[in-house]
Amino acid sequence: MKIAKKISMPEQTNPFFSFSESPSSLAVWLTSADQVFLFERQTSDFRFADSGNDLPVITVDADQKYQAIEGFGFSLTGGSAMLISRLPDPDRRALLRELFLPDGDGIGVSFLRLSIGASDLSERCFSYNDRPNGEPDPELTHFDIEAGDIEVIPLLQEILSINPDIKIIATAWSAPPWMKTNQAFRGGKLRPDCYVVYAAYLVLYLKTMREKGITVHAITPQNEPLNQKNEPSMIMEAIEQAAFIKSYLGPALWKDGLNDVELFCWDHNCDVPEYPLAVFADAEARRYLTGSAWHLYGGDISALSDVHRLYPDMKLHFTEQWVGSDGEFGGDLMWHARHVLIGSLRNWSRVVFEWNLASDPFCCPHTPGGEARCVGALTIGDEVVRNVAYYVIAHAAKFIRPGSVRIDSDQPASLPNVAFVTPAGYVVLIVLNDEAEPQSFTIQYQGKHAVATLPANAVATYVWPAG
Repeated sequence: MKIAKKISMPEQTNPFFSFSESPSSLAVWLTSADQVFLFERQTSDFRFADSGNDLPVITVDADQKYQAIEGFGFSLTGGSAMLISRLPDPDRRALLRELFLPDGDGIGVSFLRLSIGASDLSERCFSYNDRPNGEPDPELTHFDIEAGDIEVIPLLQEILSINPDIKIIATAWSAPPWMKTNQAFRGGKLRPDCYVVYAAYLVLYLKTMREKGITVHAITPQNEPLNQKNEPSMIMEAIEQAAFIKSYLGPALWKDGLNDVELFCWDHNCDVPEYPLAVFADAEARRYLTGSAWHLYGGDISALSDVHRLYPDMKLHFTEQWVGSDGEFGGDLMWHARHVLIGSLRNWSRVVFEWNLASDPFCCPHTPGGEARCVGALTIGDEVVRNVAYYVIAHAAKFIRPGSVRIDSDQPASLPNVAFVTPAGYVVLIVLNDEAEPQSFTIQYQGKHAVATLPANAVATYVWPAG
């Protein structure tokens, strides 16, 4: 098994950096659309100085603070777990350390998303309570956490042995078919007389995972609740989700001592902000909710800020964005860096997920009616290839550790950016140049100035001591 090109960084004594830690020193990691640079540490650090200039300025102000950051990552789909688990032991262990530790060559993934039952990137549709001929099982006596995607739990246990601080959010693509109006995995709705048993089903999933040593920190009750075309899928209108949360799922979590599990609504696109707003408008539902989850297959990422203005106490998590096989590295890098990474963070998201962690060279596995064009952050075949989503997340996850806080930064029109201060006392600035020519600009911090030049169609992460 060959593992293709890794990120290139020098030997380091500090878990993240090997540069002088004087307040004037900056280090830079760069990825370019032409793939000349792939999350590569630049050979020369540069420094802040007293003098200014007439270049465009990004002023970073650590005194103006916004949301705390909880993590960055991918979905550990059933297909991802299957492909990674089949790697030879030494290769798998090395890959997991690279993914889930921030030191050395690691990129420091700190958050994972799971499907409750099958997602469309499982080999087949299943739930944890499938019954022959749609027979009901209201007592859930046949619940089986190992009904499908059998590699997920063992691989998660291995990941947690490497980094026990990984956080997990889980979401269901469908209830068991016998609970649904159409008795099928695709489409249909949750039957009103099954609200109570579906809440019990989700609670049982959480408790069974804890018995396996896996704490799921947050859930959403339905992935893409207005998407009935995917396989599996289930429709859940806003009024139905509010009713399910306030009268069934929320009380069930509290009754079973799972009130520490955060509950998010929506988990769908930015073009229908009215949906989470309608759920939040139900005060009884809102009392059980932590926030809302978002994708960007429709609408504008600014919808997150619109919701934040109305409900500033509700968290925002960006939980999914795919990369399609019909795309190309450079264009996808520019779009995802601008809208998914920088865009969601500047619009109050605390978490950023790209979609599938791993696929094979044919974008498999997937269910028969699932999306057949999803490129993983990794392609696992004769070698392990790192794709554009890997580098998008790496630019943030390695440096912006959980507990970091977004701080203020100017945003010149041609230089989208976002800045943070970390618990370890560093400032992290991510800057995108999606123009066709290199751009020089000034980073201004605490009255000091540093001149940077970002190549055309490139994204860079700048790191320096907060001072």
